[in-house]
Amino acid sequence: MMSFDAVIRLVGDLDAEELRRWIAERWVLPESGAEGYVFHEVDVARVWLIRELRYDLAIDEGAMPVVLQLLDQVYALRRRLRAVAAAIDEQPEAVRAALRARLGDGDQ
Repeated sequence: MMSFDAVIRLVGDLDAEELRRWIAERWVLPESGAEGYVFHEVDVARVWLIRELRYDLAIDEGAMPVVLQLLDQVYALRRRLRAVAAAIDEQPEAVRAALRARLGDGDQ
């Protein structure tokens, strides 16, 4: 876990006011602790992602909620697909073979 100031130091070119705005907009959701915000690893990764979207890809603030929502949906779908793949791996070989045949063995 990292403090607000530690995240600012880590990211470097991000100023505190902008990070506060991202938190207010709920783009980043750190915990509120007794001594301020506490950022978990996933929160820090989100800060880096938003920083890249804003600074490197020039995504404006108006578009950011839509972009973040779409990315969140993609990440959720990836997690779900990994769970489905794990469930398939646990099935008997006959079931796995039938699924491979039906799905075209992943070539699509």
